[in-house]
Formats: sequence, structure tokens, C-alpha cells
Amino acid sequence: MLKKVTGIAKEATLSGHRQEHVYLAIQSIQQEDTFSLQLLCEIAEVPRSSYYKWLNHKPSLREQENEGLIEALLFLHEKVGGIYGYRRLTLHLRRQTKQRINHKRVYRLMKLARIQSVIRRKRKKHTHSTPQHIAQNLLKREFHAESPNEKWLTDVTELKYGNGQKAYLSAILDLHDNTVVSYVLGHSNNNSLVFQTVKLALRATPGSKPMLHSDRGFQYTSLKFKRLFGEKLTQSMSRVGRCIDNGPMEAFWGILKCERYYLRSYTTFEDLKKDIDTYIYFYNNERLQAKLNGLSPMEFRTKTA
Repeated sequence: MLKKVTGIAKEATLSGHRQEHVYLAIQSIQQEDTFSLQLLCEIAEVPRSSYYKWLNHKPSLREQENEGLIEALLFLHEKVGGIYGYRRLTLHLRRQTKQRINHKRVYRLMKLARIQSVIRRKRKKHTHSTPQHIAQNLLKREFHAESPNEKWLTDVTELKYGNGQKAYLSAILDLHDNTVVSYVLGHSNNNSLVFQTVKLALRATPGSKPMLHSDRGFQYTSLKFKRLFGEKLTQSMSRVGRCIDNGPMEAFWGILKCERYYLRSYTTFEDLKKDIDTYIYFYNNERLQAKLNGLSPMEFRTKTA
């Protein structure tokens, strides 16, 4: 027990919050054992008068607010499985408390409470195929849209489940509000997967004729794709080897994988599909985004429609 006091004192000194941690350690040990307070204070190298001052201290209004914010941070951190960093936690706290909370304050409180978001993993590179037809890069990295269904991005990413089995997720993202307009999870990366995704998106947005930007994957460059959708949308394609031309779509895959896919393991295709369904609903309806004025994609889409 005495070693515990010494160890916590050293750790607290390194962490920058020495007194608070040491006093808590002394209080805890004194309640559990029969060591004298004088001895514990000598080991921790703190005056006994300072300990009593801390013990009888009444927290200020600011300290009480910080305690409440830390409790809210811990609750939200656990609720979302640790996927939020300090910026997104700030958005949720502002909405919850109706106060303008500074993100630097949230960052400091997270360090005090030892709350840390999930670390991103690097995505894998992906190979290109020989195209049957090519569209020009009409998007030209102008990742802003004035209205819904003006500019869509699309792509396919690989996911794994079971004993190395593969699944493929195709999705369409609206650049106006970052809403996932449609998505399909399938067993094969083929034309049917992509065509069904586009059909679902067009069916969900009747009357629209968006620009659809993609890479030069074989599905998008196939003659059948052009025959099916040539009159219903305008195709735009990334240049060879320029993933940044489809940057927001690549970013969405990174978010989905870091906040959900990498944190779990999936035994069956059905397990994977259920979790993807749950996450995309969460992303569209609950995940607040700073560039959408602190709203979720669907809230922003509805508000500006």
C-alpha cells in the first residue's frame, strides 16, 4: 500500500496533476488501512495542512461544471464505443447543454479523464482496371454542392468476415450534406452490386439528374452502365492514380471502418450487414458534423431542402 502512494505520486508528477492524484491516493489508502496520515503525507512529500485544505475544499462553480462535463463525456464516449474525438464530442456537448463550450476545454477535460478516441488505421491501396469507356473529371475536386442531388460520389470497398471471407460495400454519398443516399452490401464486387446501388439512389430521389463521380473501376466504365444510366445522370471520373479526386468518398470509408468495422469481428455475412445497416443509420441521422453547422447529414438535408 505504501508503494502505491509513492507510485501514484511519481505518475501524477509526470501527468501534470500531481496534487489531486496524490490526495485521492492518500484518502483511499487511509480509508482501507491503519497507516497514519502523517506517514502517508511524508511518503507522498506533501504537507499535511495542504491535504486538509484539499479535503475541506468546496469546488467552485467552474469545477462543478467540469465534473458534469466529464460525466457527460464519459457517458457519450462509452455510448459510441470511443469513436469520437474532442471536436465531435464538443458538438454533442454544445447541443446537450445549449452552451458554447470551447473545444480546447473539452480536449483538456478528456486528458484529465483519460478519454481517447479510436486511432485510425491506414487504408489499403486499390488496383485499377482497363476501362471500356472513360468520362472526364467534371467534378475537378469541387467538393461543394449548392443543393441536394447535385453532386454524388460513389465507390466500392472490401470488408471481411468469418474465416477470411469477403464482402463488398457499394455506396453513394451526396456532397451537399454528406448523406449516404444508397448502399448495397454484397458477396461479389460486380456490375450488379453497383447497378443496384445507383438504381436505389435514383429511386429515392425522383426527378433528380445528378453528376455521379467515381473512380475508373470496371463497373463504372462498362458500356452497360452507360446504357442503363447515361440519360439519368452525368458521369464524372477520377484521373488515373488520383484517389484525392474522390476524396470525400475515401474519407467516408475511413470513418466507417475506424468507427465501426475495425472495432468488431464478424462471424457471418448477416452479422456484418446488420452492423453496417446500424452504422449508416447512425451516420446519417445522429453523427453531428462541424461543417454541417453541428447537424447530422439528414438534419442538414431536411433543413435546407
